[in-house]
Amino acid sequence: MAKEAAVPDSIVRFVNVQKSYDGETLVVKNLNLDIPKGEFLTMLGPSGSGKTTTLMMLAGFEPATHGEIYLKGQPINNVPPHKRGIGMVFQNYALFPHMTINENLAFPLQVRNFGKAEVEDRVAKILKLVELPQMGNRRPGQLSGGQQQRIAVARALVFEPELVLMDEPLGALDKQLREQMQYEIKHIHERLGVTVVYVTHDQSEALTMSNRIAVFNDGVVQQLSTPAELYERPVNSFVAQFIGENNKLKGRVADIGDGKTCTVKLDSGDMVKALAVNVKQKGDQTLLSVRPERVEINPAKGSADVTLKGRIAELIYLGDHIRARLEVAGHNDFVVKVPNKAMGSDAVAQGREVNVGWKAADCRALDYVEFAH
Repeated sequence: MAKEAAVPDSIVRFVNVQKSYDGETLVVKNLNLDIPKGEFLTMLGPSGSGKTTTLMMLAGFEPATHGEIYLKGQPINNVPPHKRGIGMVFQNYALFPHMTINENLAFPLQVRNFGKAEVEDRVAKILKLVELPQMGNRRPGQLSGGQQQRIAVARALVFEPELVLMDEPLGALDKQLREQMQYEIKHIHERLGVTVVYVTHDQSEALTMSNRIAVFNDGVVQQLSTPAELYERPVNSFVAQFIGENNKLKGRVADIGDGKTCTVKLDSGDMVKALAVNVKQKGDQTLLSVRPERVEINPAKGSADVTLKGRIAELIYLGDHIRARLEVAGHNDFVVKVPNKAMGSDAVAQGREVNVGWKAADCRALDYVEFAH
């Protein structure tokens, strides 16, 4: 185990980590994960996927049932939370309501026996960093939700930990404030270079903030990639469906071709060429994945490798684009994002029979999974 821990630049390592609460069901299954120093890693997944449990094991609030967790190359399974030197930010802020903001920020320094002058200096600097230098003498109840969350972030950073854990920290904020805080936390991370492990079930939040994202489902990391890789090249049906909007078409592999591409016969009888991501042989059931923004309505000749007939069932105006819902290949929930400039043309009108087309490289043949609606 000690040998495995010695990996350059990894501040955190999970080695064969498992977690069970009842001794039978594994909430986290054989997790192996390296987090390099300075990275912003987000653990993303639905409720019950294992992401928060993984964070709590790293923080020391939950013991691992099996395996070892390393921090800076040292095993920490038996190290209590307060001795791990990790900053924590929670959804409910966890600020002391009877203390001023200065006192809240001074607390983690005082328990670490920092001198008075250094405490005052660090509190002043961190308040400036989160752009709340005038709020030191107020109490948490006198601040807005967004200001309280900034103070919670400041308190996690004030003792200059190398690692900060954030558990759904923006979940209680309204949409506009949440988006603003996403950028603020991202910029603080960039300025300080601290390692952040962030937990959320909000995929747009994860895409906005992260260097890499670990997508959890059923206690297993389904894919660990950069935001762009995750969105553009999902490795399975769960990731494709969980990250962003996605059109899925059922079918069977009619021809594998060169192994990189395949031809799929849809349930409707249409033949579609796609990238063979994780289909193995002719006859395999598959789910095709194609993003709404990769599809064109009435594509110009030669601009699409795949063309299917469809009918526009609904148009929804969303400002920068129009969301067109079509009936395509027996599905009535096929979505195309149409640029705003196309609105008003005869080709894009409710009830209109149209062609939809896309490049084969933008269509991925994935494992077949039934999704609940």
